[in-house]
Amino acid sequence: MFEMRTPILSAIAGLLTLGPTSSHSAAPVAPCTKAVTACEHWITYGNGPARSMVYSSFPLNARNAGVTRALIMVHGAGRNADHYFETSTGAAFFAGALDNTIIVAPHFIGGRDKPQTNEVLWPERGDTWRSGGISPTNPKLSAFDFMDEIVRELANKKNFPNLTKIVVAGHSAGGQFATRYEMANKVDGTLPGVTMSYVVANPSSYAWPSPLRPLPTGDADPANAVKEPLGRTGEQVHTDYTFALFDSTSVPGYNHWPSGLEARSGYTANMSDAQLRHQLATRHAIYLLGQVDVLPLGGFDSSPKAMAQGPTRRARGEAFVKFITDSLGAHPTAIIVPECGHNDRCIYTTDIVFPVIFP
Repeated sequence: MFEMRTPILSAIAGLLTLGPTSSHSAAPVAPCTKAVTACEHWITYGNGPARSMVYSSFPLNARNAGVTRALIMVHGAGRNADHYFETSTGAAFFAGALDNTIIVAPHFIGGRDKPQTNEVLWPERGDTWRSGGISPTNPKLSAFDFMDEIVRELANKKNFPNLTKIVVAGHSAGGQFATRYEMANKVDGTLPGVTMSYVVANPSSYAWPSPLRPLPTGDADPANAVKEPLGRTGEQVHTDYTFALFDSTSVPGYNHWPSGLEARSGYTANMSDAQLRHQLATRHAIYLLGQVDVLPLGGFDSSPKAMAQGPTRRARGEAFVKFITDSLGAHPTAIIVPECGHNDRCIYTTDIVFPVIFP
């Protein structure tokens, strides 16, 4: 049965269904702040059908002239993108950045998850999603390709004409992803009018650009690494680290990717060590280290490869920052976040962190 409409009703209906004709007529879109179905969006690879899900505070495929920056927040080992999305939107609320920031939280699902139709799975062992590993269900795609696609979507001036800054951040396992993506990705520097930065928080390990490792002396002495953060210099970045060639006979493969640059595959296979070192040295990175993230909690990596980088997460981060500064001429920023341990909400909702995640 067809419904008859008067000319006036038809005109009103037409106005309601038309999109905005200009930025002046577009009503502000309220940001999505909860990890609900309405906040889910899909990244499609090429012509599809392979795709991956993200939570996003604004649609990725609609024009939004009010957005000036993007924060991409990578979840931890639990792959709880919902939690990290809400941590990020909470931080944006406190910082007064909700309305002009698009917040994206990718979901790197693994074999224990229940994928939706054509959703890409990511590896959980070996070269995992946190180091750009290759998908077991789509062997032409790496976890870094997923991030590349998100970055390209955000840099699309058709949808985000005023977006000029993209921040890739992550805590714990997400911090591992962020630091390795910083040194490896192929999109930074190719996006007209858009700059990128990386905010790395409390990872258990780093991809060292050299076979050298910190000696267990000074601030890398296990006793000092736990005691000193609690003293009067606890909120300062410690720098008493010395480095030497590690005894590979005790830990074979200690310098293999993702702990070092040897034996790389997938996304980084065709990149030279020199290129990775150059990108690590020249890209804008901020390292957030919890003042009291000195205990083996929260999935702490105590494997021999990781222990070769230092006795605690904080010591590993401080040593890595000192090494790339002294040996590569890098200019990273290191921030000790007061009174925080291994807790993403403590780290990212602290006033001193807001300027780096919402630049």
